Amino acid sequence: MDFLSEMKAKAKADKKVIVLPESFEKRNLEAAATCLKDNLADIVLVGNKEKIMEAAGSFDVSNAIFVDPENYDRMDEIVAALVEARKKKGMTPEEAKKLLLDDPLFVGVMLVKLGIADGMVSGAIHSTADTLRPALQILKTAPGTELVSSFFIMVTKTPQYGDDGILLFADCALNQNPNPAELACIAGDSAKSYEAFIGKEPRVAMLSHSTMGSAKHADVTKVVDAVKIAKEKYPEIKLDGEIQLDAAIVKEVGELKAPESSVAGKANVLVFPDIDAGNIGYKLVQRFGQAEAFGPILQGIAKPVNDLSRGCSANDIVAVVALTAVQAQVMTKN
Repeated sequence: MDFLSEMKAKAKADKKVIVLPESFEKRNLEAAATCLKDNLADIVLVGNKEKIMEAAGSFDVSNAIFVDPENYDRMDEIVAALVEARKKKGMTPEEAKKLLLDDPLFVGVMLVKLGIADGMVSGAIHSTADTLRPALQILKTAPGTELVSSFFIMVTKTPQYGDDGILLFADCALNQNPNPAELACIAGDSAKSYEAFIGKEPRVAMLSHSTMGSAKHADVTKVVDAVKIAKEKYPEIKLDGEIQLDAAIVKEVGELKAPESSVAGKANVLVFPDIDAGNIGYKLVQRFGQAEAFGPILQGIAKPVNDLSRGCSANDIVAVVALTAVQAQVMTKN
């Protein structure tokens, strides 16, 4: 069974409720219809049912859960919960109600906050900032996590690398230039995410243009410091660096350049030094290596909220819904 089929099977086995708040957008409606037909998740659509059904056209979303902020029977509860969540910012009930009527992403996050839904997927027509803002304001970060970051699951055609060709790349989409402490946090959370999604022991490589002191530069020092912090913070994780990409994943190169490393030559989690390297790296592997890239998946938020590329297809949205459902399963167990 391939990776996505496995994620869909897991999603079906313990069905979750996922909000698609961009509920009038055609790709979301096509994805919602597919998710409902395939029993991947119960889908919540935000807005007037009749108008959404009209926008859906031939896509059958009749079995979705419709939450219309204009007349939803739990709206008073949601308004009160939003006021409570934002009371330090002085939010009034009138302001909360207006925000919920104007912004379906806030409605989606509040449904997750109250446990009415298990997760949310957005971003087909909203920026990452728009998706993250309500999540960070209301759900906040998960216990024990200082940073929200992102990762991609890369399913490659090279079974000799990672675990049968599957690797996790982080952070390719969110943190521009993480400092050593932030880089260490990304490494720890990425290791946990790899184990949660793939079910294999993570082996984390902190990437650089240098391997174990072969080059001297402030950028190298940043990664060296991050490795030190991560090893102290997560002693249970197999983690090493600073290390070049080839030494991280190619057995022979790893043995040559870092013979004492427990990670060199067999890494399955690659932590890039900054978003430029990560974003370029995953797209090179995706385009030149014809790999499947699943993500970006967000980690570090208290409950699952995931962002989409604005160039995504309906099939991409279905995949992220399945991954979000699995993420919700993991969080429930933990």
